[in-house]
Amino acid sequence: MMLRWLKPYLPRGLFGRTVLSLLVPVVTLLLVVSVVFVQRHFEGVTEQMVATVAREIRVVRDTGDADLATALGITMQPVPHEALPDRDSRRWFDFSGIVIIKEMHALFPDLARVVLRNDRDVTLYFPAGSGFVEMTLWRAHVSARRPHLLFVNLMAAGGLMTLISFLYLRAQLRPMTRLAAAAEAFGRGGHVPYRPSGATEVRAAGRAFLEMRARIERQIEQRTLMLSGVSHDMRTPLTRLRLGLAMIDEAEAEPMLRDVDDMQRLLDGFLDFARGAQESAPEPVDPVALVQQVVADMQRAAVDVALHEVEGTGEVALRPHAVRRAVENLIANAVRYGTRAEVSVWLGPKTLRIRVEDDGPGIPPERREEALRPFTRLEPARNQNRGTGVGLGLSIVIDVARAHGGTLRLGESARMGGLSADIVIAR
Repeated sequence: MMLRWLKPYLPRGLFGRTVLSLLVPVVTLLLVVSVVFVQRHFEGVTEQMVATVAREIRVVRDTGDADLATALGITMQPVPHEALPDRDSRRWFDFSGIVIIKEMHALFPDLARVVLRNDRDVTLYFPAGSGFVEMTLWRAHVSARRPHLLFVNLMAAGGLMTLISFLYLRAQLRPMTRLAAAAEAFGRGGHVPYRPSGATEVRAAGRAFLEMRARIERQIEQRTLMLSGVSHDMRTPLTRLRLGLAMIDEAEAEPMLRDVDDMQRLLDGFLDFARGAQESAPEPVDPVALVQQVVADMQRAAVDVALHEVEGTGEVALRPHAVRRAVENLIANAVRYGTRAEVSVWLGPKTLRIRVEDDGPGIPPERREEALRPFTRLEPARNQNRGTGVGLGLSIVIDVARAHGGTLRLGESARMGGLSADIVIAR
């Protein structure tokens, strides 16, 4: 709950999250080691060394013996007041210099300035008469030499280990990426060659995916064969019935011919459902031109449908025959339960949306999920004056949408008052 605000800033992919989980402990460890070293080495050791050198400086100041100062590695020379630096100075990365400056001022209240220009010397300015005495001593006497190299070494070692771990993780996550790509392609109706590899758990997941894919493909094939066989076998007696009815009185045959037409329409619905969206491979298609052609063809067939809005241009990998069948089914449902239909197409950078709206009674929200199931008819809640259907129209549409990695969304048309059906497909 407290870290929910961090979610938008966290990586979304498994690789990014794994790298982050690796970097956080490494960086934390480096920071902890650095803090401990600063406290124990930079501060403690430097304070002891400064205290030792301070006793030598006191002796030299008290005696004024130049030979003793030379023996202790201290040089002294008078400087005028103008030569006094404006302030204490050190390099920005000189962490031990902070301790040196602080301790020197604490041990020598009359100390005017402390200057740390490099790694070799420490320069102190003490007041003397009308000017100052500049005392220069070796930096090695008051602190470890080049202490910042510790941080450089820590960073270099940490970066090297992170790089090695990064390469290792990428190799370990590659089989998972391949599995995800194969699963995504199968969800879009494609078939990507895949062989389980990687860690034991990933191999197990890969084998389970292959078994699942094989079962689903067998089920689809068996459904297609069954429905195609039944529909094909029933066409022959229907044809004989139609020929027999053509030979009797037209008035007597008319109601029976309508029954034969209804049975023929039901068989066509079974065949469309059996074919699904797997009859062709995806190819680059202009969805706007495809929908415009569907609307024009249905208008020529005296269907009251119009193209309402078109937005965006470009091509999308689609199965044109399957998408055409899906749009035709939505338009047929719209004019069946309403009086007219309108079609809109939005093509964005990431999504294709085809919307069909009507002015019919619509579908209640609590029954929309039921309406997407095969062989489900909701005529009691809709218009019964247009005949009954087999209940496969929306099932065919959602199969086509899912085969393209998309979905079918049902809602209420705010503009026309009836049903709004959206085919949404990711580009």
